[in-house]
Amino acid sequence: MNRVKKSDNKILEQSEGDVNISPRRSAWTKKNIDEKTSKILAEDERYFLHQSLSTPCLNAISESKGIYLKDMQGRQIMDFHGNSVHQVGYGNTRVVDAIKKQLDEIPFCPRRYTNQVAIDLAKRLTELAPGNLNKLLFTPGGTSAIGMALKLARYKTNRHKTISMWGSFHGASLDAISIGGDSMFRKDVGPLLPGTEHIPPPTRGKCHFNCVDEEHTGCIDYLKYILEREGDIAALIAEPMRWASAELPPQNYWKRVREICDQLDVLLIFDEIPSAMGRTGKMFVCEHFDVVPDMLVIGKGLGGSIFPMAALIAREELDILDDRALGHYTHEKSSVGCAAALATIDCLYDDNLIENAVTLGKHAMERFLEMQTRFPLIHEVRGLGLFLGIELRRDNKPANDEADTVLYHSLSRGLSFKVGGGCVLTLCPPMTITQDELNKALDIIEEGITSIS
Repeated sequence: MNRVKKSDNKILEQSEGDVNISPRRSAWTKKNIDEKTSKILAEDERYFLHQSLSTPCLNAISESKGIYLKDMQGRQIMDFHGNSVHQVGYGNTRVVDAIKKQLDEIPFCPRRYTNQVAIDLAKRLTELAPGNLNKLLFTPGGTSAIGMALKLARYKTNRHKTISMWGSFHGASLDAISIGGDSMFRKDVGPLLPGTEHIPPPTRGKCHFNCVDEEHTGCIDYLKYILEREGDIAALIAEPMRWASAELPPQNYWKRVREICDQLDVLLIFDEIPSAMGRTGKMFVCEHFDVVPDMLVIGKGLGGSIFPMAALIAREELDILDDRALGHYTHEKSSVGCAAALATIDCLYDDNLIENAVTLGKHAMERFLEMQTRFPLIHEVRGLGLFLGIELRRDNKPANDEADTVLYHSLSRGLSFKVGGGCVLTLCPPMTITQDELNKALDIIEEGITSIS
């Protein structure tokens, strides 16, 4: 069996998360995993194809509830990762009850039929979405929704080219990694989708063009240059906030992009699969920038951390395909999934979870900024609501090894999170978290940074 050699990999560099073949992962496993769990992990490894970031797995869990995972040894782990699905916490009672009800009534809805709960969800989402985003389709996952957006852009414009950002992630299928810019998913795959052009992201303080103005004029000018030079671009697709490393563009950047797309007849597609559903303090990230895209793709948290659900939400003017197909997914109008999504939305508003994200996000940000004054290792703290990133640098270089150290320190003390871009601690807790629970997590992170500073 072929295995990727450690020497062939730049371990910990520019990764979507902790690398499952790192030496520190092995050391942590030896210290923290008992014989029973080892047997389960070995069986998992036996049957599942190996891939970076997941197989071999880190641990095995026996329960997920609220903000916590419980492993086979009975240890509770605060989950600040959650693959971005757990806005309303694991096993949310309202979501579970809604699913149970639908399982008794309509466990499955064939595609040529509809059901009231699917219509109710469609109505609710189009009412919540900004501007004139009032037509949609559901899919079982975000990657398939991205695929539908790409096809719709081609149908609408009669052009096939796209512009997207280096370093971005839009899914793991061949079309999604073609527009994506993460090397882990693109490397050695071979020829990708033609016409997928890329530009550098408008990263604050360290963009490719060394922009210092709020609009990032250099980045904007380059984008306009590419659009004008190519002349046949169907769409620009981007994360309004780069999720892997919690990076925000300048406040006016997307407004300028919107203007240029309108001028040059290019569709603007926002990928908010991991970021929508209130976590940032608004239902949709684009609301922070007062920009309405032509298409908005959401997923992950839509299913209430239980059911796989995603949606493509588009302007009504893009409803043009009476005689062609965008998706035709088997579970397109799942009554069970739609019930889970409706219950999730109810929780967000009825339980004031969006307000909680704002309040606790501000609290966490203030504490991290205070920590930054004491720890030179903390280069930057950034984020929105309850999604925060702590970038670690030493001697003005990415502190990848130090970030990995903090991660495994935290895992050993009952806190799980993701390391993005090699050196960014990304914190994405359920929005149901309390301030006491949040403070406990922040204490663990501070202890980890203290140990290596």
